[in-house]
Order: sequence, then structure tokens, then C-alpha cells
Amino acid sequence: MSGKIIQLNEGAIKEELKELVRGSVEETLNELLETEAQRLTQATRYERTESRQGYRSGHYKRHLATTSGDVSLSMPRLKGITFETAIIERYRRRESSVEESLIEMYLAGVSTRRIENITEVLWGSRVSSSTVSELNKKAYVHIEDWRNRLLLGGRYPYIYVDGIYLKRNWGGEFENVSVLVAIGVNEYGYREIIGAAEGMKEDKASWLSFLQWLHGRGLDGVRLIVGDKCTGMLEAAAEVFPQAKYQRCIVHFYRNVFSVTPGGKIKQVSRMLKAIHAQESKAAAREKAQQVARALYDLKLKEAAKKVTDSTEETLTYMDFPYEHWLRIRTNNVIERLNREIRRRTRVVGAFPDGKSALMLVCARLRYVAGSQWGNKKYLNMQRLENLLVNLNYTGSQSTEEHQALSLICA
Repeated sequence: MSGKIIQLNEGAIKEELKELVRGSVEETLNELLETEAQRLTQATRYERTESRQGYRSGHYKRHLATTSGDVSLSMPRLKGITFETAIIERYRRRESSVEESLIEMYLAGVSTRRIENITEVLWGSRVSSSTVSELNKKAYVHIEDWRNRLLLGGRYPYIYVDGIYLKRNWGGEFENVSVLVAIGVNEYGYREIIGAAEGMKEDKASWLSFLQWLHGRGLDGVRLIVGDKCTGMLEAAAEVFPQAKYQRCIVHFYRNVFSVTPGGKIKQVSRMLKAIHAQESKAAAREKAQQVARALYDLKLKEAAKKVTDSTEETLTYMDFPYEHWLRIRTNNVIERLNREIRRRTRVVGAFPDGKSALMLVCARLRYVAGSQWGNKKYLNMQRLENLLVNLNYTGSQSTEEHQALSLICA
């Protein structure tokens, strides 16, 4: 008996199943609508009773986009009573799961044009860019609430700050605008995006307003501020958090030295700079920095040597804190990675019509990241810092330099 190969049209089967599901959804929804109409009128169709409320006046058609495809609904029309269905909100054109999916796609970095194409493939109807914009306005209400929330993570010993520049339309001309971002590590060791605000420029006034806003929302217990060398930020931080110490990001420090280094010598200089921060104590790092500065002078790199001499000290603050934390508090990498995510999303948009829309999209992306494993995974063991602070009571076992460092941390 010769076997026969039965070929199935997979595409046709899928289409048939999809239509079967869509038809079932449509039939079920229409039955539910009729049941609701009957409950509201307190009578079945054509029934005359003393308890009857209102009268039926036919139906009107409405289309609803669902995850099973477009369905046609026969909406009961009533006289003497308003028909408000709990199944489908008044004037709603698509179910909430579809709306949530659209917003999630947008916040996850999918461009508006791609969203239009995706909705057509998935749900059989194309959602316009204006509809996506309206949905985003709804999302922005929740985002603004999240942005202004009270900080309930306890004390935040470490905070990372930075500004990211985006293009915006200002008075008919395009210019850069800064969005200031802050990440905190709370006393339990978890990262939290504690703030984002439009800064216009990274000047003292912008940073002062930003840090005061954070403090007003509950930011407290700051021991160390990690960031690039921005004069405005340093001056503002000294006013708002005078007890906090400053750690200049060593990566930004390296880049600053590289800016006055010939391309052919960058690798060599890079190894020299890394040797400074590979030391096991601040005293050893200072000594190494002096050696590096002398070596740079010998290489005729006087400007690079001056930068090392003048700026190394502010890159060594992390050494006053627990050794186990050094790798994560000596750079601003944690916030730089977030900035890359923001740029990836905002690159799709290009120039923003105003600062508000730029800020909202940045915050939307930050909120999206914060709700992922990023914010749920322990970042540092803060018991190490607590133990270091407790050890202040045992000054006899510490050097004068160590005791001074601990005194500053505990101030």
C-alpha cells in the first residue's frame, strides 16, 4: 500500500481558526450587551411590566478592535434611559489590553510607524499615529505621578547624577536641552531611579533646583555623590547635601586626560592611569599618581600631566568607603547605561516639540527600566558600609587618615 502525503494549508487553517475565535468573541459580546440592556430596562424585549424602565429603540453598529480581531457589535439603543455598558466603556474603540500593549510598545522603544504596522498584522486594523499620541497622554499622567512620588526607600547613601542632552524646538529653532537624572542606592542595597527633571542647562541654578526637589521628596542620608566634574552640580550639592562627599567618575577623568593626548599614545597613557586606581589604598594611589605625572612630563605630555596632578585626588574619594563597593562607586557607569537606553529611544523621535514631551518620554523609559529586573536585583551589600561606620568607635585600630575619612562619612 503506497503512502500518500497529505499536505495541509497551514495559512488557511490559521485563518479559519482566527475567524472562528473572532466570531465566538463577537457573538459572546453581543449576547452580554443584550443581557445588560434587559437588566437596565428590567424587562425582556416587547415585555410590558410595571417595573419596566425605558424602552428599546433598535440597535446601532459599533466596531471594536480586540486581540482576536475586529468585531461588529449591535449596541442596544434605549429611550428614557441611558445605556451604559460595563463591558465596553462609552465611546471606547478597542479593549484595554490592546491599549496597554500599544503604550508598552511605545515605551519599550518601538517607533510610531512600526506600531501602526504591528497593529495591522496582529489585530487586523491599523492604529493611527494620532491615536498612539492620545494613548501616550494617558500614560504620561501615571508617569508624572511616578516622577513626583515620595522616596520611601529609606536613606540613600550613594547617588549617581548626570545630565543627558536632547534636541527640542524652542521658539521655532532647535536647540539642546538637558534632562537631569539621579539614581540612588538605598540603605538596603537596591538601585532606584529617584529623579529626572528638565534642566535647560547644567548650571548651578538647574542643579540646585533639581537637588532641592529630590531633598523635598525625601532624599536623605547621602554620603557620596558620583558624577562628572560639573561646577554647577558641585556647588549645588555642597549647599543641599553639605555632608556628602564627591567622587569624580574615573572614566570621565580618563577621557579628559585623553583629550590632550596624541592618538598614538592613548593606550600607553590609559595603562598608566588605570595603575593609579588599581592601588589598594589612597596613599598608594596618590604616590602612583605622582609617578604617572612625572612619566607624562618625560613623554612631553605636559597638559596631560597637569590634569593628573590637579584632578587625581577627586577621583580617589571612593577609597574612603568599603573596599567591596569600590568598583561600583568609582564610576558613573550605572547611569551611563541608562543614558544609552534613553538615547536609543529618543533617537527614533529626533527633535521634540517642547521640553515637556522630551521629559515625559525620558521618564517613561526610566520607569520602564525601573520596573524590570534592574530595580529588583540587589546592587550592593550595604552591611559593609554599616560595619565601616560602626568601626568608627574603634579608633585605636585605625590610622589618622582612616579616622578622618570615617569622620567625614559619618558627619
